Amino acid sequence: MLTGLNLSILIFAFEGGGTIIDVNPGVIFWTIVTFVILMFILKKVAWKPILTALDQRESSIRESLEKAENAKEEAEKILLKNQEMLSKADEESKKLVNKSRKYADGLKEQMLKESKEQAQKIVNDATLEIERQREAAFEELKSQVAEIAVQAAEKILRKNLNMETQKKIADNFINEITKN
Repeated sequence: MLTGLNLSILIFAFEGGGTIIDVNPGVIFWTIVTFVILMFILKKVAWKPILTALDQRESSIRESLEKAENAKEEAEKILLKNQEMLSKADEESKKLVNKSRKYADGLKEQMLKESKEQAQKIVNDATLEIERQREAAFEELKSQVAEIAVQAAEKILRKNLNMETQKKIADNFINEITKN
């Protein structure tokens, strides 16, 4: 999937020499290397901790649901024993079962809510990290564009053109950079 920045880099990578339109294999190579390194860093830094945290949270929820299910089964056993007792004892056991169910449902809802919040936080943190990496890549690109501008100015000076031709070349170069 090509984003606007990647597309600009690829267009720029196929360019070389003195202008933006020429192909430069070195830039292509370093762009690919930088992209691979960035993906490797994201895999090591972001995805592994996120997946580990999600797995831990899932296991915690599963254990809590099992505990809630065990509590529900225990309440049902108590209900069977109390049915043999007097009607008053029967009413007591029903209250206990209802209370246990409400507790289990409340616990389940609370755990689901907490896990969703934590997952959202992890996703937000990963998004912030990706944005920071994108900005760093953009700053690097700006630095490279400045270097190319200096090289273009050097070529203009070497060609010893008349003042009007030098001004046209500089204006065209500035217009091309601002479009990108």
